[in-house]
Amino acid sequence: MEIHTLDLHFQRQPKTIASYLVVGSDGPVLVETGPMSTLNTLRARLAEHGYLPADIKHVLVTHIHLDHAGAAGWWASQGAQIYVHHVGAPHLIDPSRLLRSATRIYGDKMDSLWGGFLAAPAERVTAVVDGQSINVAGLMFTAIDTPGHAFHHHVYSLDDVAFTGDAAGIHIPGPMFVDLPAPPPEFQLELWRETIARLLTFDFTAIYPTHFGRLDEWRQQLEVLDGLMQVASEFVEVRMNAGIERDQILADYRAWFDVRAAAAGMSEEKFAQYEAANPLYMSVDGIIRYWNKKRQ
Repeated sequence: MEIHTLDLHFQRQPKTIASYLVVGSDGPVLVETGPMSTLNTLRARLAEHGYLPADIKHVLVTHIHLDHAGAAGWWASQGAQIYVHHVGAPHLIDPSRLLRSATRIYGDKMDSLWGGFLAAPAERVTAVVDGQSINVAGLMFTAIDTPGHAFHHHVYSLDDVAFTGDAAGIHIPGPMFVDLPAPPPEFQLELWRETIARLLTFDFTAIYPTHFGRLDEWRQQLEVLDGLMQVASEFVEVRMNAGIERDQILADYRAWFDVRAAAAGMSEEKFAQYEAANPLYMSVDGIIRYWNKKRQ
């Protein structure tokens, strides 16, 4: 088995979104498609390893957010079978609701960020449930239901490694630093902490988060993420309770992020990579929505 990290250079930023090319005894499997805006880059990265789109018969996506599965419909149209969480599967077949939700968040940036979204033929979508084995290309992946970032999220284990999507948070190669991707509308603090506890029961040697690349110190990543999401959620809640408006909460959150980044020795270049992978306003909006829903 070979695992290759394919850098999609999202928004011309290196090491922000990855797809993974996994080569088994019977051929290649793609884990995560990235958005349509990076499709040409993905095809070029595959060609560097000797593969054409027609060679990709199986694609696994951890969840249906556009940075992870935005090009899934295109791959399905090329004949690939798409494996996706059972809650997310209908939205690949009929993406109208998904796109309406994304448009509310991204507005007129939809095309420049994501580059469109094609519906997948129903027969090309396999809905996957917790614990299900996916036997493809001489490899056996196992789906692990991992809500918190999104309800429709799977981690896929393969032998002694796992492809974690966003369930393990964000770590751009460089100084040890963890970022929390908590976008609206599905961030759930309690569920995500349960997900982290579940993942810590496994004996992986490494994980492969989509943002970005192989991570050997994965237990430390998860433990820091667990504490960070608790602190970040309280950070926002305190300000909401004080009647502080959203824009000021975002400014405070950004200042807090800057202090954490400086303490980690983060460069301006690295900051730009984190911002491309996870704009800070997304997490603030997601946490605000979480607390508003709790109050209801």
